[in-house]
Amino acid sequence: MDKSWMHSDRRSKAYEFGVEAFLNFAVENLLTTTHIRCPCVKCVNLKLFGVGIIRDHVYFNGIDQSYKNWTFHGEPWEATTNASRNVEEDDGHRRYSFVSEEIDMDDNDFGDFGSDPYEFANVIGDGDQPVYPGCRKYTKLSALVKLYNLKAKHGMSDVCFTELLILQGDLLPEGNIISTSMYEAKKTLCALGLSYEKMHACPNDCILYRKEYEDSTNCPTCGISRWKEGKDSILKEGVLAKVVWYFPPIPRFKRMFQSHETAKSLTWHAARKSIDGQMSHPADSPSWKLLDDKWPEFGNEPRNLRLALSSDGFNPHSSLSSRYSCWPVILVTYNLPPWLCMKRKFMMLTLLIFGPKQPGNDVDVYLEPLIDDLKSLWVGIRGVYDAHNGEYFTLRAALMWTINDFPAYGNLSGCVVKGYKACPICGDDTPSHRRQRAAFNGKPEYGIPPEPLTGEEVLHMVENGDRVCWKKKSIFFDLEYGNTFL
Repeated sequence: MDKSWMHSDRRSKAYEFGVEAFLNFAVENLLTTTHIRCPCVKCVNLKLFGVGIIRDHVYFNGIDQSYKNWTFHGEPWEATTNASRNVEEDDGHRRYSFVSEEIDMDDNDFGDFGSDPYEFANVIGDGDQPVYPGCRKYTKLSALVKLYNLKAKHGMSDVCFTELLILQGDLLPEGNIISTSMYEAKKTLCALGLSYEKMHACPNDCILYRKEYEDSTNCPTCGISRWKEGKDSILKEGVLAKVVWYFPPIPRFKRMFQSHETAKSLTWHAARKSIDGQMSHPADSPSWKLLDDKWPEFGNEPRNLRLALSSDGFNPHSSLSSRYSCWPVILVTYNLPPWLCMKRKFMMLTLLIFGPKQPGNDVDVYLEPLIDDLKSLWVGIRGVYDAHNGEYFTLRAALMWTINDFPAYGNLSGCVVKGYKACPICGDDTPSHRRQRAAFNGKPEYGIPPEPLTGEEVLHMVENGDRVCWKKKSIFFDLEYGNTFL
C-alpha cells in the first residue's frame, strides 16, 4: 500500500485520500470501527478510539511518520518467527541473545507485542544500561520510571515533562542516554505493557461511550450531553463531562510471564503441598478445588491465573470536608506465593473511576471493559511466552473472589446491605431488632445459622423478580463461571 501520503501536507488531497485509505484498511482488517489504535503523533498507538475521533486526531495532530509497518492495524509482521536476534551494547560488555524457536503460530498470535516481538527484551536491556558512564544508582529504565512517577504525582503537562527531560540531559555527564522527549518515554512505557484507554462516561453513570455509543454526543438513557457544561450553561464541546481510565490487564499478564522469576512464581501453587491440612493459601480453599473439578481443562494448566477483584472509594484530595469520591478497581493474582501476591507491584490497577460522586449500584457500567477482557481470558489468549519454560502457551484466567467492605459488597453484588433485610446470609429471615433493648440481652445465641445461597440460587431469584434482598443482577453473572463463584 502507498504510504507516501504520510509525509504530505495535511491540507493536501493526497493526505486526505491517504487518511481515508488507512481507515478503510484498518476497519477491514480489525473488523471494528470503535476499538482502533490511534496513530497520531500524540497518541502513538497507545490509545483506542472510534474511526471519527482517529480521523480528527490524524488531521489535527498529524500521523506518526515513524509508524511505517501498520502492524497495529492489520498489516502482517515483516520478520519471521523462527529468526534469532542478538542485541549488543556499544561497549561490548553485554550481549542479549533472543531466539524464537520454530513454532506453530500465525502473525495474530503476537497480540499487542507491537511490530517487533523482541521490543520488550530491548526495554529490559535498557534496564541494565547505566544512565551515564560510571553511574551505579540509576539505569536508563529506572531513571525514566522515577521521572514519570514525578510527572504523574505533580500533574506535569507533556510539554513541561519534555523540557524537564531535555534539562536532565544537559545536566548529566556527557554520554548519558536519558530519554529526551515525552514521545520516547511513551514508546518505552508502551513496550512495558503500560498502555491505557481514556473512556468517556455519562455524568449520570448510565453508559460508557464505547462500542455502539462511541460516536454519540448525548446519553441514550438520560439525554445529557457527553460534553461539560460551563458556568454560563454553554456546552464546551471537546471538554469531557466525565472520564474513566482503563488499564487493560492482558498485556500486563503477558509481561509477567516474560520474567523468568515471575513466571516460575506463578506456578508455585502447583508444586507446594499443604503439610498440616490447614488453609494457608487460596489454593487450599474449596473454591479453588471446585474450579479444578468443574473445569479440569482449566485446572490441569498450573499457569492459568486465579484472580480476585478489590474496589472501594477514597478521597484523593485528603480533605475531610470534600465529598469527592474516586474508585480504583484492582486485580490480585493468587497464583503467587503468600509473600508475593499482596506486594504492591503485583496488585494490578485496572480501572480508575473519577467522581465527584461514587458510582454506587451503577458500578457495573464501568466494569464492562474489564468483564470483556475477563471473558477473553476465560476463552484463552494464544501466543503468551513463558520465559521459565521457554515456550508459548495459551493463557486463561478466572475471577474467583472479590475483596471489599460491606457497602462496596452491596454495590458489586447487588445485595441489599442496609435496612430490615441487610444480611446476605439470612435474607428474608433476617431478624431485625430496632429500638428493642430486650432483644439484646447479652445471652448466648444458640440458633443454627442458615446455609448461604449458591450463585445459581441467587441468579434464579434475581431473574425471577425476587428483589426483596437484591437490587440488581450483577454484571459478574455475565461471566460463564459467575454463578459458581461470585
